[in-house]
Parts: sequence; structure tokens; C-alpha cells
Amino acid sequence: MTVRHVELPGRREALQIDDDRWRDHRAALRGDSPQTRLTYAAAHVVMRESYDGVAHSDDSPGRPEAIAQHIDWDATLRHRRYLSEQGFGIGEAMDTAQRMEIGWESARRLIEGTADLNLPNGFVAGAWTDHTTVNGPADLVDAVVYQASFIQRAGGIPIILSMPWLCVNACDAQTYVDVYTSIIGSLDGPLFIHWLGEMFQPSLRGYFPGDSFDRVMKVDPAKVRGAKLSLLDDALEKRLRLALLERDQILLTGDDLHFAHLIAGDDKSVVRRTDIDGRDVALGNFSHALLGIFDGIAAPAGLALRLLDQGETERYDEIMSACESLSRVVFEPPTTLYKVGLAFIAYLNGHQANWMLVNHLERQRSGEHLLRVVEAAALAGALTDAPLAADRLGSWLNQR
Repeated sequence: MTVRHVELPGRREALQIDDDRWRDHRAALRGDSPQTRLTYAAAHVVMRESYDGVAHSDDSPGRPEAIAQHIDWDATLRHRRYLSEQGFGIGEAMDTAQRMEIGWESARRLIEGTADLNLPNGFVAGAWTDHTTVNGPADLVDAVVYQASFIQRAGGIPIILSMPWLCVNACDAQTYVDVYTSIIGSLDGPLFIHWLGEMFQPSLRGYFPGDSFDRVMKVDPAKVRGAKLSLLDDALEKRLRLALLERDQILLTGDDLHFAHLIAGDDKSVVRRTDIDGRDVALGNFSHALLGIFDGIAAPAGLALRLLDQGETERYDEIMSACESLSRVVFEPPTTLYKVGLAFIAYLNGHQANWMLVNHLERQRSGEHLLRVVEAAALAGALTDAPLAADRLGSWLNQR
């Protein structure tokens, strides 16, 4: 255990960084706990120092092949191994990895690299359409099936990413059902469906019109084992997960603002279990998880989930409440910039040499925002090397 204090501008008290913030809670662990929640950490991409002078931005984005030259593949994969060591599976080639910006070739390389790590908790990966041109529903089907088949061959579970083409072309509910039905019918299971909200991707406004989501989830529950919901609507999530439970499907929460009580559940008891890709998965009135914030809170969240497994709900609540407070800072509007906070935490923890992101997204968050991220991260126990974090934070403060 190490504690460091850092003076922050505009704060009366120094920031205390304790790299064993939850030592009393850790002492309460009793051996290995059975895993009652299926949890994946959606992971970000690390950039090399050479990217600093590259004039990419949101207004003038780099081409995927140009971006790929500056991805630090070794550091990117090391970070995934670290997340796995905290007990998480990996959510690969998704929004947290800036999937729309990096393109399919880099996504493919991420999937292959993560597969080669042979991580004990496995991985899911986004199947989308970014390797081809889409001119109609048939193209959507072919594109997603192509990528999903690649993911399955690599040993991962495909998660069918939301397809903006359907919104842009104002498709009706039946078209959604037809497209997804064709995709599902062309693949073996298991599969997950992703419903991403417009706060993460504005072009997805109005996705899954009418009752189309429910109809898609009913197409073949033996293949479609669940859905990831990223709408930041906990009331809706609670309703949907009960409907899925009736068919032994799970809901992976993507709600980075309300995940603590969604994962804990309204009724914490396990009602039965099911097999998903060879894993014995608990079913009940609770959410499983695939979260971007796990990228930044893997150590404390991994501890909290183990405490939840053994019935230490008060200790779980205390840790996850602090983690959720951090997440609310990281994901504050504009929500699409949440990757900046994740990269900054990873930098302070020594997982990467900088906190740059694709198209220099990091330049869109203020220094004041990052100070609040650091303060919340310290309270959440997400800074895992106090001397290093204090040193890097001090250097950053001196350069502001």
C-alpha cells in the first residue's frame, strides 16, 4: 500500500491517491467466488508517440489506414490482458475502441490479437459493415455475416452492432426484423444484439422502431443469447431483461450511469442457469454487463463483483457507488468523449505512454474535466500505482 498527496489547482485540500483504497473490503474476500455475472470490459485503443504531430481531428479525421500506422498494438493488447487479469472478458472492436474511426482492417487486427491472447474469460467483438459499401438490406446482411463469421472463427462471440443505414433510410419495423432474421439465420450461435443509443452515435436516433427489438430477440433464442443495451435508461432495461429472462436470454447492461444497481439486481437470487458458449451463466432479475467504464475501473469493479458473488452486498454497493460516480464524470456530455477519461486513467496507471486517442479526441476535453476525472478515480480506487500516478499527474499539471 502506498499513499501520495498531490496539490491540485483551485482545490483547498490535496488529492490523496491510495493504491489500496479498498483494502478492508479485499480482506473480506473468502477464497474464489463463483461468477454470477457475465462481464466484459469494452477496451480502448492506445496510440504511439508518433501520433502527436499528426493533424487528425474530428473535423478532419484521418483515413483508417493512416491511423493504423500510429496504433500502439503492443500496449493496446497489454491493456486487454490487464483487464482480463481483473476478471473481465473483453469487448473488442466496439465504440470504446473508436470502431467507426479505425475501420475494419484495424478492427480485424484487434480481434486477431485479442484471440491470440487466449484470455480465460473470452471475448465478444463487434460485427458491422465497415469493410464494404452498403446499398440495401441485402448488403447489410452479407456484411454483418462476413464479419460475424470471422469473429466466430477467431473464437469470439459476435455482437451485431447497430446499423445506421436503417435509420438514415427511415426503414420500418418490418425491415429491421427482416434484416436481423436473415443475419441470424445465416450464422451459428451464440450471438448478441447491440442496441446503441443516439447519445453515443447520433445517427442511430430512432433505432429499433415499434416492437422490432422484441421481435428480433424472439427470432431464435437458442442462437441469440442476449442483448447489450446502451440507452442509459435503467427503467427500460429492467423491463426488457425480465422479458429476455423468460427465454433464458441475458441483458448485458451498457448503461455507464446506472450500472451498479442494474448489475446487483432487484432480486439478487439466481433462478436458474444456462450455457452460453460453454460457460455456465446465472439467470435472474439482474443485468450482466458489457461496459466501457470497466476499462477504467477494472481493479475496483473486479473486487466489487467478487464481493457480490459471496453476498457482501454492502461492500459491493460502497465500491460500485464510487465507481459509478467516476463514470458519471467520464461520461458527462458530450458523451461520445468518454474515451478521453479512460485513456487518461490508463496513462496515470502506467498502461500507456500518453493519453492520445484516434483523431485526437483527447483535445476536446478541458483540463478541468480531467482534474475531476482524477479526483473521482482516486475516490473509486481506480488509480492502482500511487507513486506513478502522482508523478504523471504532477508532470501533466506542470505542462498545462
